[in-house]
Amino acid sequence: MKQITVVGSGVMGKGIAYTCAVSGFNVVLNDLNDEILAAAKKDIEGLLDSSFRGGFLKEETYNFAKMNLTYESNLGLAAKDADLVIEAVLEKIELKIEVFQKLDRICRPETVLATNTSTMSPTEIGAQTSRPSKVVAMHFFNPVHKMKLIEVVKGLETSEATVEFVKGIAESLKKEAVEVNEFPGFVTSRMNCLIGNEAMNMLMEGVASAEDIDKAMKLGLNHPMGPLELADLVGLDTRLRNMEYLYAALGEKYRPCPLIVNYVKAGRLGKKSGKGFYEYS
Repeated sequence: MKQITVVGSGVMGKGIAYTCAVSGFNVVLNDLNDEILAAAKKDIEGLLDSSFRGGFLKEETYNFAKMNLTYESNLGLAAKDADLVIEAVLEKIELKIEVFQKLDRICRPETVLATNTSTMSPTEIGAQTSRPSKVVAMHFFNPVHKMKLIEVVKGLETSEATVEFVKGIAESLKKEAVEVNEFPGFVTSRMNCLIGNEAMNMLMEGVASAEDIDKAMKLGLNHPMGPLELADLVGLDTRLRNMEYLYAALGEKYRPCPLIVNYVKAGRLGKKSGKGFYEYS
């Protein structure tokens, strides 16, 4: 393993790139243009600086990450030498397939292609490439540098060698991996979407305030975050896309709450927009 390329520099892409870099990998972060990447670089270097000042990173690790994390808007240049590519673009199956088809043409035959999807099918994505045995889902969690889990999701054609390879990467990133056979929503997203959607329905029905619903889940069921806080952190637009996918795949119990539909229409996307179920300065 020499190089990991991360495609997409949103919240998850930045987190994955940071985590891979501080774990000793050479990392190339790719996005559509240099302006987007400049903003991502500012955020990642800010996290590196604060982690170093706070004593969470040794000086050697800090310097390595800064030197070996590069930013490249040309996908061909970013991915041609990668041993592993982790895609972290929007949760839209058409977009993911387009990215994977490009990567399939660019990357060496032995390169493993992973999607950081929370719901979508690695089988469907892999089938659009010439290497379905080397396509897998690596579902990271936000914030990536703190959360300990990676769901490793096998598509129908994913080889055991590919699964073992990405489980080894997870271990190098100091993460725990769980192996999941593909089914819509995997393990965590199916549960999370149900809990979050029910919390939204209760808020809409006036059962309790957002604060009290979250407090009940944290203090009564020992959840580290309330479901509405978590939805704001993930992004309500992202959560809605996940719900719509699960609703189409698994049926009525995943029908999105009308409240989240209206919030997304209004631009209340959660923490990233400054307002969701809560307001953020």
